[in-house]
Amino acid sequence: MPKPARSPLLVLGLAIAAVALFDHLGTRVLERLDRQLGDAFTRAASASLRPDPRILIVDIDEASLARMQEVAGKWPWPRAVHAELIAGLLAQAPRAIMLDLVLAEPDVFRPESDAALREALRGATTVYLPTVRLNPAGDAQGVRLADAAAALGLERGPHADPQARAQLLPPLILDEADWRTGAINHLADFDGVGRRHALALELHGWKLPSLPARVARDLGWQLPAGEGFELHFRGGLHAFERVSYATLWEDFGRRERVFPAESLRERIVIVGASAPGLLDARLTPISSVQPGIEILATAIDNLANQRWMTRVNPAWGLAAGVMLLAMLLGAFSTGIHAGRIALAMGALTLAAAAASWWAVGLRVLLPVVAPMVCAWLGFLGAALLAYRRERQAREQAVALFGRFLDPTVVQQLVERGETPESLSGRTRELTVLFSDIRGFTTLSERGDPAAVVRLLNRYFERQVEVVFRHGGTLDKFIGDCIMAFWGAPLDDPDHAGRAVAAALEMEEVLLAFRQELARDHGEAAAGFDVGIGVHSGPAVVGFIGSRRKLDYTAIGDTVNLASRIEGLTRDAGCRILVSDATRSACDRSGGAPAVTPRVHFVDRGTHAVKGRARAVQLFEPRRAS
Repeated sequence: MPKPARSPLLVLGLAIAAVALFDHLGTRVLERLDRQLGDAFTRAASASLRPDPRILIVDIDEASLARMQEVAGKWPWPRAVHAELIAGLLAQAPRAIMLDLVLAEPDVFRPESDAALREALRGATTVYLPTVRLNPAGDAQGVRLADAAAALGLERGPHADPQARAQLLPPLILDEADWRTGAINHLADFDGVGRRHALALELHGWKLPSLPARVARDLGWQLPAGEGFELHFRGGLHAFERVSYATLWEDFGRRERVFPAESLRERIVIVGASAPGLLDARLTPISSVQPGIEILATAIDNLANQRWMTRVNPAWGLAAGVMLLAMLLGAFSTGIHAGRIALAMGALTLAAAAASWWAVGLRVLLPVVAPMVCAWLGFLGAALLAYRRERQAREQAVALFGRFLDPTVVQQLVERGETPESLSGRTRELTVLFSDIRGFTTLSERGDPAAVVRLLNRYFERQVEVVFRHGGTLDKFIGDCIMAFWGAPLDDPDHAGRAVAAALEMEEVLLAFRQELARDHGEAAAGFDVGIGVHSGPAVVGFIGSRRKLDYTAIGDTVNLASRIEGLTRDAGCRILVSDATRSACDRSGGAPAVTPRVHFVDRGTHAVKGRARAVQLFEPRRAS
């Protein structure tokens, strides 16, 4: 495949790079694909990982809603029920209890139930409660952050607005001294998938810690840098150890416990809901319906064990894509075959996918889709340019070669990828044939010029078909003379035999043509005849001319002698004369019976040739009877 020109490749590369940059800054389609691949690898890798066994989920599941209905009614249950559960949990001395339950609005119908929960949480320093950040559009009606900073655990940044307000849902039914709260807002990426968890929410220069970060800070765990971290999911959906809320609540009311008294000691207990009817399902890399409580548990697991994910900046993927694109287009510009480049691209794509999979195991998310998409777009574009250029080259070659070669030979040359440059400047062993018309002047003087041209074209058409049929190359027309040769551009060990066979058939075509002329022109056609000279020897062949007009021709002494031999046919009294070199070449090759008839050669003596010191021995070929 010919190499595309550098300018189209440069334009292609710049166009793809511009589209990739626009996508990176705007539509983010490539980043979306990258994240989907990362999600698939994360989902597959998490199946073999176990979450921290110290984390226990107390799950408000469908079974709990059904079993608690008789004693607590429909959801939401009286908060005194939660008070009893928390009291039972505190008695077993867990390291931390996290409630994934919003406790903002008082229960106006059961105020005593709220009071029971306040009493259960009074002074409980290991119980952590959620705060929800509401729509910032309503911040003007929210709480003044400076007044609630201590209760909410806010950190004042260097540019914090002392008058700022924010719409929040803290645990308002409790005493502020017992809040120990943190945000539980779900963070979704631009494509709607939750892959990250916040460490803090920025509120007009103030920082509200997330609930996992608040617990981690109090327990002395090291926090990652930044405002959040990529979640490292482990074990798939419902992987954390869990116990049904109703089962545990009932157990705390028994004298003889099913759960041992020390079973929750030093554990981190998270109370929340997975029941679908409570609408706390989120879209994550693991599932489209992962309960929010499992996301909270994953965040705690990551912070407790220092094993969050690290996502490589997508800008590095863009840079890698541009670099790959440049290397790829450079390969095309140097003429490397597209098939080899495709194999290399396939191997590179597999390597990139393997690297991405391997990196997930190291808790690193690599952007590999964007660079590979850039590279493949570059490959497809460059391959189309190369194909278009190849097609144009083939069409030009067919048009050029078709002027002097049989279509079958043209096809062979095109399939071999031959070009005018590759076929030029070669010295080859050839057999050259000149065929000149005699008696044409008389015929042309008596006829209409247009009719004479048509007649001449009819004759040439038939003789060219003979040349092509015998595998010859049509060199040129010189007035009413035909020049052809055998042995180039394709090698032909029987070039002499084929040329002689063509000369004999050209004589037969002449005789048939004269009969047609006799019917149209009478006696004037009797003088229409030809002389054919054939000689074999070395000659230089190639394309000669200018860019506007190129001819594939043979030059050298062999050509000159063939022309001189044709001029001797009239004196020798025969139509065809061949040199001794041609006769000997026919004997050596043995001929190809399918295309070269058996001939014998009649010695016509030696003849002086202009420009040559020695006389030339000539022969007349005749078909063997």
